[in-house]
Amino acid sequence: MEVREITYAQAINEALAEEMRRDKNVIIMGEDIGILGGAFRVTSGLLKEFGPDRVRDTPISENAIIGAALGASLLGIKVVAEIMYMDFLNECADQLVNHLPKMRFMSGGKLKCPVVIRTQYSTGRYSGAQHSQVFPAFYMNVPGLYIVAPSTPYDAKGLLKTAIRGENPTLFIECASLYREKGFVPKEEYTLPFGEANIKVEGNDVTIVAFSEMVPKAVLAAEKLKKEQVNAEVIDLRTLNPLDKKSLIASVKRTGRVVIVEPDCKTAGVGAEIAALIAEEAKEQLDSPIKRVATPDFPVPFSPPLLDKYIPNVEDIIMAVKEVMTTMEETCI
Repeated sequence: MEVREITYAQAINEALAEEMRRDKNVIIMGEDIGILGGAFRVTSGLLKEFGPDRVRDTPISENAIIGAALGASLLGIKVVAEIMYMDFLNECADQLVNHLPKMRFMSGGKLKCPVVIRTQYSTGRYSGAQHSQVFPAFYMNVPGLYIVAPSTPYDAKGLLKTAIRGENPTLFIECASLYREKGFVPKEEYTLPFGEANIKVEGNDVTIVAFSEMVPKAVLAAEKLKKEQVNAEVIDLRTLNPLDKKSLIASVKRTGRVVIVEPDCKTAGVGAEIAALIAEEAKEQLDSPIKRVATPDFPVPFSPPLLDKYIPNVEDIIMAVKEVMTTMEETCI
């Protein structure tokens, strides 16, 4: 395959354009996505190519956006709806939680809602407590809702195309801090399946589980740990629902130690679910207690020095790995 280096934002833009060219029933809608090209310019150029019927600027009403997307999907339209900040998903919670994921179940499979909800979180952009939150675990508790959290341009494009072609509602969580990060993406057509994690780094001493912006930090931590003769395996979950339990458990059983790294709050977060899964299915193979690295349980601070301490960093991951390795050594004495 011929590849080129593009940004995370460009990869998402390409996925949208390619799917709109492929299927005339695909439309996108959201606040300022047309003339402005989106708050982060992710949808730039799409209005010019596809026109206002397929690139629809909406009122500032998240509930109306998802409600309209739901209604259109029942009539055969494939809608990619943008909610500008993940914080604002609460405004459309009734449509997103109580209607969209339940329609197929309640109709016995007769009604399908192939709606993709694109949103982003801005934890690292000093945007304040009401424009910075990431809380994917809220929606992992909603049966029928797929959840995607890509960490690279390659994954972002392939997974978004899969989401658009699918028949189920999908929450596609992007990270604003990754929008300008570059990666190699094929020019040729490709999609990526849901429910398949990616082993970014192979190792046999400890498993580091991560998603979204925590993945590159975990990879960097693994590179530094290797210089200290610790071979860490890094698993990028890619999708949170469906979750690749098989790959996750297989890695933990092989290494015997696990550190879970996440950008959300520790209490009842994604890491809590993964820790419970490991405790249920791989407890006997664990050589040390499960360790979680997450944000503190308080609102995201605006102050740059506080925010820099709030978000897990590479050193936090390294410290956690060393802790589980030390615990293992002490257990063996």
